[in-house]
Amino acid sequence: MKAKDFITLKDVATIDVKADARFFSASGTEIAQGLTSDIYFIRTRDLLASMNLDDTVVTAEIFSSRAGIVAGIDETLYMLRSRDLEIWALSEGEMMAAKEVVMRIKGRYSDFGIYETALLGILSSSSGWATAAAECKEAARGRTVISYGARHLHPAVAPVMERAAVIGGADACSCVLGALLLGRAPVGTVPHAAFLIAGDTVKLAQAYDRFVPEDAPRIILVDTFKDEAEETLRVAEALGERLNGIRLDTPGERGGVTAGLVREVRARLDQAGYNHVQIVVSGGLNLERITLLAEAGADVFGVGSYISRSPAIDMTMDLKEVNNKAVAKRGRIPGITENSRLQKID
Repeated sequence: MKAKDFITLKDVATIDVKADARFFSASGTEIAQGLTSDIYFIRTRDLLASMNLDDTVVTAEIFSSRAGIVAGIDETLYMLRSRDLEIWALSEGEMMAAKEVVMRIKGRYSDFGIYETALLGILSSSSGWATAAAECKEAARGRTVISYGARHLHPAVAPVMERAAVIGGADACSCVLGALLLGRAPVGTVPHAAFLIAGDTVKLAQAYDRFVPEDAPRIILVDTFKDEAEETLRVAEALGERLNGIRLDTPGERGGVTAGLVREVRARLDQAGYNHVQIVVSGGLNLERITLLAEAGADVFGVGSYISRSPAIDMTMDLKEVNNKAVAKRGRIPGITENSRLQKID
C-alpha cells in the first residue's frame, strides 16, 4: 500500500500490526493513511464509494468549544498538503472565541473526510496546551516562562506540546525536538542527579561554569543539599558576576517553593551585592502559585504539568455545504459561517 493511499475496511481487517516490535505511537505514514481515524470515517468513505458519492464536493467547518489560543493549524495544513482542497484558517497562535470557526475546508469529501479524527485531535490538544501557556505568561506578569512539560507526556507527542506552549506564549521549552521544530535552541541546565553525583553544589557549579560556553547562562540549582538561602550565597560567592541565576525546585516534602522562600533568597542576594542574580522557580507551578511567586520576586518560571495536563479545547467539524448547497444537521445553521478573520491558504 502506498503512503498516499487511504486504508479501506478491507485493509483494517488484514493489516498485521506487530505490537511487540514497535512504539505504540503512530508514524507520519500511518496518520496519512488514516490508521489513526475512527473506524466510522473509513466505513463512510467506502460506503459513499459504493454509491458513487465519494467524490461529492463539500464544505466543512471546524469550530472551537471555548475561547483560547488556536494552535495546530500548521500541522493540519501539512497533513492536507497533498490534497486538492481550498482551505481557509486562522493563523497559528491567534486568539479564538468560543464557537468561532478556525478552519474551513472545501473539496471532495473523499480527499479529507477520513482525516476528521486527526484534524480535530491536533487542533484540540495543541490549542489546549497553547492556551495554558498563555495563562501562565499572564500570571507571570510578563516574566519569562519556560515549558518543562515533556516528562509528563508520551514522548511521541511531547514535542507537539512544547511547540504549542511556545506558540501560546512560553518563552522557551526544554524538549530538544520541540525547540528545534520552532527553529530555537532548547533551554535547560542540569538536574539534581548531577549534583547528587558530584556530592556538593559549589563543586558542580564551578565545573558547570568551566564546562558551558561563555555565552551560556550560569543558572544553578540550590536546593539539593542545604538550606536554599545558604546554598545560594555559597554559589554566588563561588561564581560572582558570572552567576546569572539560581533555581529553586524545593520538593513538596519540604513545603515546595514558597513566596516566603523567594523573598528571603532575594533579600539575601541583594544584601550581599548580588542584585544581578535572577531567581528561577519550578516544581508543581499553577496560576495561583505563579502569581504569588511573581509578587515575591521570582524572575523565571519553569512550568510543567499545568501546561502538559491542560484540558484540550474540543473542536467540532460540520459539513455546511454539499455540492455548493447550504446544509446542516438539526440545531446548526445551514451554509458557511462568515468569519472575516479566516485567511485563504495558498
